Amino acid sequence: MSTIKFHQDLKVYQQSFETAQVIYELSKSFPKEELYSLTDQIRRSSRSVTANISEVWGKRKYEKSFVAKLTDSEGEARETQIWLQFAFTCDYMNEEQYENLHKQYNQIIGMLVNMMSQSEKWCSFSPIRKEENNL
Repeated sequence: MSTIKFHQDLKVYQQSFETAQVIYELSKSFPKEELYSLTDQIRRSSRSVTANISEVWGKRKYEKSFVAKLTDSEGEARETQIWLQFAFTCDYMNEEQYENLHKQYNQIIGMLVNMMSQSEKWCSFSPIRKEENNL
C-alpha cells in the first residue's frame, strides 16, 4: 500500500487542480466585459482552493493552522460555486457544465470537511495510506 507523502498525492488536491483547469478553459469563452470581474474572480477562487491545500500540507505540524487553512480552502470552494452560479445564470455555460462543476466542488468541500473533522490523524505524521483515505 502506498502512503501519502506530498500534497500532490491527495485526491482532494488532484480533483481541485483538475476542476480549476476546467474552469480556466471554460472561462476563456466568457465575454470580454467580464474579464476583470467574473472571469478573474472565478479563476482566482478556483485556483486558491488548490493553493490552500498545498499550503495546508506544510502546516500539518500545527493542528490549528492546518484546520484554519482547510477552512480557507473550503471558503474558496464555496465562493467558486457562487461564481459558477453567476456564470450559468448569465448563460456563459450550459446546465450540464454548471451541474458537473457544482457537483465537483461539493465533493471537494466534502473531502475538506472530512480532513478537518479528522485533523488529529492528518497532523500526527503517522503514515497515511491512500487506500484508507479517499482524500
